[in-house]
Amino acid sequence: MSLFTILLGGNLVRTSRLDAQVAATRVIAADGGIRHAAMLGIAPELWVGDFDSVPKGLENAYPDLPRQTFPADKDKTDGELAIDIALERGATGLVLAGAFGGPRADHAFLHLAVAMRLAETGMPVVLTDGAQEGRPLLPGKSRFDYENGVLFSVIGFSALSGLTLSGVKWPLDAVEVPFGSSLTISNAVQGKLHAELLSGRAMLIAHPFPGSEF
Repeated sequence: MSLFTILLGGNLVRTSRLDAQVAATRVIAADGGIRHAAMLGIAPELWVGDFDSVPKGLENAYPDLPRQTFPADKDKTDGELAIDIALERGATGLVLAGAFGGPRADHAFLHLAVAMRLAETGMPVVLTDGAQEGRPLLPGKSRFDYENGVLFSVIGFSALSGLTLSGVKWPLDAVEVPFGSSLTISNAVQGKLHAELLSGRAMLIAHPFPGSEF
């Protein structure tokens, strides 16, 4: 297996869970996402982007780090370019660190969509800002390792058919969830969280770090 962490430009806090997720992964930084490397104590193998959002003072902080430079006028974001390069280098799983928050809401929404597209190809993907994380939920059965009390929501990217949730405060049994419904917002783990979906696509957003739900 070849697991990659992509350092994106959104928010990121260091937690023990995040440390475990990025441990032993290969790392590619996307433009301003380089600022997370020192905090996490990890060394990227490549720095990708048009370098228009690198924090002041970091432009020359990694003189020996290989760079792959792209023009500012391009048809992909720096994050998507970094993901593409990871796939070219044989990635079999991705941690998108810094996927949420930041100054560009459109980029954060794109990260969710890209993760969903990759998951549909069979690629394991987790999106994280350290305190909260997202995992694509597609037709079939899924199980998650969250502890009791962890708050989570299921955000439908379409209408959902036959959604079952067990090991939770408010179980669901093969329910139909219209697109845009808030039915699946703010549940909590009680036991071992299992999900099953007959059709549709969704993102499970969890808050495994204490206090991240506020």
